[in-house]
Amino acid sequence: MNYSKRIKRLQKTLRRKKIDGILISQPQNRRYLSGFTAFDHDISESSGVLFLPASGKGFLLTDFRYALQAEQEVSHLDVKIYQRGLSQFLKKFLPKQGIDVMGFESQYMLHSTVQSLEKMFSKLNIKLAPLTGIVEKMRSIKEPREIEIIRKSVRLNEKVFKAIFPAIQPGKSEIEIALALEQEMRKRGAERASFDSIVASGDNGALPHAVPTPSPILKNRSLTIDMGLVLDGYCSDMTRTFAVGKADKEYKKIHRIVRRAQLAGLKAVRAGVTGQEVDKAAREVITEAGYGKYFRHSLGHGVGLAVHEAPSLSPRGTAKLKEGMIVTIEPGIYIPGWGGVRLEDMVVVTRKGCDNLNRDTTWLDI
Repeated sequence: MNYSKRIKRLQKTLRRKKIDGILISQPQNRRYLSGFTAFDHDISESSGVLFLPASGKGFLLTDFRYALQAEQEVSHLDVKIYQRGLSQFLKKFLPKQGIDVMGFESQYMLHSTVQSLEKMFSKLNIKLAPLTGIVEKMRSIKEPREIEIIRKSVRLNEKVFKAIFPAIQPGKSEIEIALALEQEMRKRGAERASFDSIVASGDNGALPHAVPTPSPILKNRSLTIDMGLVLDGYCSDMTRTFAVGKADKEYKKIHRIVRRAQLAGLKAVRAGVTGQEVDKAAREVITEAGYGKYFRHSLGHGVGLAVHEAPSLSPRGTAKLKEGMIVTIEPGIYIPGWGGVRLEDMVVVTRKGCDNLNRDTTWLDI
């Protein structure tokens, strides 16, 4: 990855906004700009922060736990190790950098952290400038190398699904299958699951974000599996719904409606259309079939270093799709007391349409 080129693009934006530098704390943004792969366990813990001036060489600021990793992974930035915490380090470091206006990621940085920085920066005559989505916008359009890695992530995800599929039998619990999927991911080289796997049998399928339970998988009922993995930092995301045993007429009817909606969404994808337009194409199929009130979430979202990122394919998705974006197409019908069907593939937006990264069709045999 050409991290220096990415940083220069960001610096150009900073200069246009008359901002002298930026602190990058969001983990995926930090990795996108530096290649530093250390993982933050939650928003209250940090393995490092990037300080990027509007011109010149940037810095990775981290503590002694990540010193060796930072030296090994980051060659285009200066690595600085702080001993007494980031705030104490910045107090001495920033006056030497000629910063009057400092940008920060307002959609990610904790309010308490911002308050602390404001208090400290006021003594240094530095103004804080909140920025939103400045790196995420860059990330939304994938470079050829990123597309290649994501394609491999999708392929591996499908291999995991196919490996576990024969073991999905009535009587096994949802938790058992979820655990088997995630173990298989790690065995086959994934860094981790890109989110907690969803395994939902029967009525539980009516919950779009169902949590696997000790409940047994039911015979002749639908089973929804939503799964993804991280490979070389990049996520995959796939949903398959199928009947475990014999599918009844109601299930077949709803499954086919969802599949038609997915195909309509896939057909609508191309550079230049809005996420709103793609969502509408799929949603109309479900609405015209009489199930509109049972499809309440957006049609899809971007996928990359994060499993949910820009752009959004939803009724509010007014931004136009661009060539090189990678999005999911995942319509669903969720009926309380009955269950649900969701089908999800990942596609690359092209000038004239899209390239479907998924190849698995096991779920089509109903």
